[in-house]
Amino acid sequence: MAAVDEIPSVGEGTVLTRIHGDFHLGQVLVSSGDVFIIDFEGEPTRTLEERRAKASPLRDVAGLLRSLDYVVATITDRKKVGAASLSNERTEGFLDRFRSMATKAFMKAYLTAAGEDRAVNKQLLNLLLIEKAAYEINYEAASRPGWLPVPLAGLAALAQNIFESPRGRP
Repeated sequence: MAAVDEIPSVGEGTVLTRIHGDFHLGQVLVSSGDVFIIDFEGEPTRTLEERRAKASPLRDVAGLLRSLDYVVATITDRKKVGAASLSNERTEGFLDRFRSMATKAFMKAYLTAAGEDRAVNKQLLNLLLIEKAAYEINYEAASRPGWLPVPLAGLAALAQNIFESPRGRP
């Protein structure tokens, strides 16, 4: 908890703007070589005032990064149509590489566009990822208990990253 308590101070003075508020891969459509982001109403459980308030754009970054865990979970569930037909070992290796490469590519593009200090962003992003995973745990426990392992594993991995890295940095 001490590591988590230190994180909010890095958010002081950072950029606040209007954000999507419920950004994940399900809100991204690709059509005719273009990308469209939809559903700007924000997180449905938040009040209208909360959804309209300015926030760190990293809140949306956290939402998109957390959604990568759901992509991996969907592909891993071999009961679903379209699941990969590789051995468990090959599937896990592929999915680990996918998640890592997708995260790095997205973060590189975001940081290039935002032009912000990576060290400060990483700490603030960790806080927002913790918040998002906690929200997902609550949501999945109430709505889809079978999916609860996805945010629990994400929160565990994030905690491990924070505790093993000085100040939560890579």
